[in-house]
Amino acid sequence: MFNPRIAVLSLAALLAISPLAASAQQASRNGVLVRNDGIYLRCDQCGTVESIDQNITQGNDHSMAGTIIGGIAGGVLGNQVGKGKGNTLATVAGAVGGGYAGNRIGANSGRPNASYTLRIRMGNGAYSNVTVPDASAIRTGDLVQIDPQGNIVRIQ
Repeated sequence: MFNPRIAVLSLAALLAISPLAASAQQASRNGVLVRNDGIYLRCDQCGTVESIDQNITQGNDHSMAGTIIGGIAGGVLGNQVGKGKGNTLATVAGAVGGGYAGNRIGANSGRPNASYTLRIRMGNGAYSNVTVPDASAIRTGDLVQIDPQGNIVRIQ
Protein backbone atom coordinates (compact mmCIF):
# COMPACT_ATOMS: atom_id res chain seq x y z
CA MET A 1 0.00 0.00 0.00
CA PHE A 2 1.30 3.47 -0.92
CA ASN A 3 2.02 5.67 2.08
CA PRO A 4 2.34 9.38 1.11
CA ARG A 5 4.11 10.21 4.38
CA ILE A 6 6.95 7.78 3.60
CA ALA A 7 7.21 9.13 0.04
CA VAL A 8 7.49 12.72 1.28
CA LEU A 9 10.12 11.78 3.88
CA SER A 10 12.13 9.85 1.29
CA LEU A 11 12.02 12.81 -1.10
CA ALA A 12 13.07 15.20 1.68
CA ALA A 13 16.01 12.95 2.60
CA LEU A 14 17.10 12.78 -1.04
CA LEU A 15 16.99 16.57 -1.38
CA ALA A 16 18.94 17.02 1.85
CA ILE A 17 21.71 14.68 0.69
CA SER A 18 22.07 16.14 -2.84
CA PRO A 19 24.16 19.23 -1.81
CA LEU A 20 26.49 16.95 0.11
CA ALA A 21 26.97 14.76 -2.93
CA ALA A 22 27.77 17.79 -5.08
CA SER A 23 30.36 19.09 -2.63
CA ALA A 24 31.99 15.69 -2.34
CA GLN A 25 33.55 16.26 -5.73
CA GLN A 26 36.64 17.85 -4.14
CA ALA A 27 36.29 16.26 -0.73
CA SER A 28 39.09 14.36 0.91
CA ARG A 29 38.86 10.59 1.07
CA ASN A 30 41.60 9.16 3.30
CA GLY A 31 44.19 11.70 2.14
CA VAL A 32 43.11 11.58 -1.52
CA LEU A 33 41.62 14.65 -3.21
CA VAL A 34 39.36 14.45 -6.26
CA ARG A 35 39.66 17.11 -8.96
CA ASN A 36 36.65 18.45 -10.85
CA ASP A 37 37.50 16.22 -13.81
CA GLY A 38 37.45 13.11 -11.60
CA ILE A 39 41.21 12.59 -11.31
CA TYR A 40 42.37 11.47 -7.87
CA LEU A 41 45.32 13.22 -6.21
CA ARG A 42 47.38 11.94 -3.32
CA CYS A 43 49.30 14.92 -2.06
CA ASP A 44 50.24 15.76 1.53
CA GLN A 45 50.73 19.46 0.68
CA CYS A 46 47.45 19.80 -1.26
CA GLY A 47 44.04 20.94 -0.12
CA THR A 48 40.80 22.71 -0.95
CA VAL A 49 40.42 26.45 -0.34
CA GLU A 50 37.52 26.91 2.08
CA SER A 51 37.70 30.68 2.58
CA ILE A 52 39.68 33.75 1.53
CA ASP A 53 39.90 36.71 3.91
CA GLN A 54 41.38 40.07 2.95
CA ASN A 55 43.70 41.75 5.48
CA ILE A 56 44.35 45.50 5.21
CA THR A 57 47.13 47.16 7.19
CA GLN A 58 47.78 50.89 7.35
CA GLY A 59 50.77 52.12 5.39
CA ASN A 60 53.70 54.13 6.78
CA ASP A 61 52.87 57.41 8.52
CA HIS A 62 55.04 60.25 7.22
CA SER A 63 53.35 63.04 9.20
CA MET A 64 56.50 64.17 11.08
CA ALA A 65 58.51 64.61 7.88
CA GLY A 66 55.54 66.36 6.28
CA THR A 67 55.26 68.74 9.24
CA ILE A 68 58.93 69.71 9.06
CA ILE A 69 59.03 70.12 5.29
CA GLY A 70 55.70 72.00 5.24
CA GLY A 71 56.83 74.29 8.07
CA ILE A 72 60.05 75.20 6.30
CA ALA A 73 58.32 75.80 2.98
CA GLY A 74 55.56 77.86 4.63
CA GLY A 75 58.10 79.92 6.56
CA VAL A 76 60.11 80.69 3.41
CA LEU A 77 56.98 81.68 1.48
CA GLY A 78 55.68 83.75 4.41
CA ASN A 79 59.02 85.58 4.63
CA GLN A 80 58.48 86.87 1.09
CA VAL A 81 55.40 88.84 2.21
CA GLY A 82 55.36 92.18 4.08
CA LYS A 83 57.98 94.36 5.78
CA GLY A 84 59.08 94.70 9.39
CA LYS A 85 56.69 93.19 11.94
CA GLY A 86 54.33 92.17 9.10
CA ASN A 87 57.15 90.12 7.61
CA THR A 88 57.77 88.34 10.91
CA LEU A 89 54.08 87.69 11.39
CA ALA A 90 53.75 86.36 7.81
CA THR A 91 56.79 84.10 8.31
CA VAL A 92 55.35 82.61 11.53
CA ALA A 93 51.88 82.22 10.01
CA GLY A 94 53.39 80.59 6.89
CA ALA A 95 55.44 78.18 9.00
CA VAL A 96 52.44 77.17 11.12
CA GLY A 97 50.12 76.81 8.12
CA GLY A 98 52.73 74.95 6.10
CA GLY A 99 53.48 72.65 9.05
CA TYR A 100 49.80 71.80 9.46
CA ALA A 101 49.31 71.19 5.73
CA GLY A 102 52.48 69.07 5.58
CA ASN A 103 51.32 67.02 8.58
CA ARG A 104 47.97 66.22 6.93
CA ILE A 105 49.60 65.34 3.60
CA GLY A 106 52.21 63.16 5.30
CA ALA A 107 49.61 61.34 7.40
CA ASN A 108 47.57 60.48 4.30
CA SER A 109 50.52 59.48 2.11
CA GLY A 110 50.92 55.98 3.55
CA ARG A 111 49.16 53.56 1.21
CA PRO A 112 47.37 50.66 2.87
CA ASN A 113 48.85 47.21 2.30
CA ALA A 114 46.58 44.28 1.44
CA SER A 115 47.22 40.59 1.95
CA TYR A 116 44.97 37.55 1.88
CA THR A 117 44.62 34.68 4.35
CA LEU A 118 43.51 31.41 2.78
CA ARG A 119 41.92 28.72 4.96
CA ILE A 120 42.74 25.40 3.33
CA ARG A 121 41.39 21.98 4.24
CA MET A 122 44.30 19.67 3.55
CA GLY A 123 43.97 16.20 2.04
CA ASN A 124 44.52 14.57 5.45
CA GLY A 125 41.60 16.53 6.97
CA ALA A 126 43.73 19.09 8.83
CA TYR A 127 43.40 22.84 8.24
CA SER A 128 46.13 25.24 7.18
CA ASN A 129 46.01 29.05 7.12
CA VAL A 130 48.36 30.63 4.60
CA THR A 131 48.83 34.38 4.05
CA VAL A 132 49.69 35.49 0.50
CA PRO A 133 50.12 38.98 -1.01
CA ASP A 134 47.84 38.25 -4.00
CA ALA A 135 44.96 35.79 -4.26
CA SER A 136 43.41 37.08 -7.49
CA ALA A 137 43.84 33.73 -9.29
CA ILE A 138 42.40 31.62 -6.45
CA ARG A 139 38.74 31.07 -5.62
CA THR A 140 36.93 29.28 -2.83
CA GLY A 141 36.70 25.59 -3.74
CA ASP A 142 39.94 25.51 -5.76
CA LEU A 143 42.46 22.74 -5.22
CA VAL A 144 45.83 24.20 -4.28
CA GLN A 145 49.29 22.99 -3.34
CA ILE A 146 51.44 24.64 -0.66
CA ASP A 147 55.17 24.56 -1.40
CA PRO A 148 57.80 24.49 1.40
CA GLN A 149 58.21 28.31 1.21
CA GLY A 150 54.48 28.81 1.89
CA ASN A 151 53.55 29.79 -1.67
CA ILE A 152 50.20 28.66 -3.09
CA VAL A 153 49.90 27.01 -6.49
CA ARG A 154 46.47 26.30 -7.98
CA ILE A 155 46.06 22.78 -9.30
CA GLN A 156 44.31 22.66 -12.68
